[in-house]
Amino acid sequence: MSEAALPPLFINSHRRNIPGSLAIWAAILAEMSEFAIMFIVYFLARAHNPVVFHEGPAKLNTTAGTMNTIVMLSSSYFVVRAVMAMRENQAKTSARWLWAAVACGATYLIIKYYEYTWNTAQGLATETNIFYAVYYYVTFNHFLHVGWGSAAMLWVIYRLNTGIYTQQEHEGLINVALYWHMIDLAWITIFPLLYVIR
Repeated sequence: MSEAALPPLFINSHRRNIPGSLAIWAAILAEMSEFAIMFIVYFLARAHNPVVFHEGPAKLNTTAGTMNTIVMLSSSYFVVRAVMAMRENQAKTSARWLWAAVACGATYLIIKYYEYTWNTAQGLATETNIFYAVYYYVTFNHFLHVGWGSAAMLWVIYRLNTGIYTQQEHEGLINVALYWHMIDLAWITIFPLLYVIR
């Protein structure tokens, strides 16, 4: 039977158009489900405590949140450039772009640590009210993800520098890029919910 006579399902069935491995997509689905549950908790808590959630964002350090938004968006750009460089067989350039993304990850963590310290000085803690309990739970969870993602990029940089990845085979880089974009997307959702919406 010729390929033309085969149903579309069986033509080039061994090729996947989706980037990355099935494992990373399973991990991303699990992580996004976790964040989705957090957002559901946020909306339920907000519905039952409208005054607290209206007043809460005004006391947060919006400047720190805005800076971290810029940092996260910049880091995603750097990760995209790293993937593009590897597709052009420029491993060293790819590694340099990833170093820039790691620097953004470290900057995010430093800003968030400063923000938590500032919050403590203002008397804002998980015990203050339900808004800050949700704020700390969501943002600290995201803080951990940024740390894990930055560590994963360091691992990819090592593999780039040792020549393990090639122009044709660099799935690990793609997987880390996908994971980092998930972290960025989560922050883009967190920022307006906790810092902006009154």
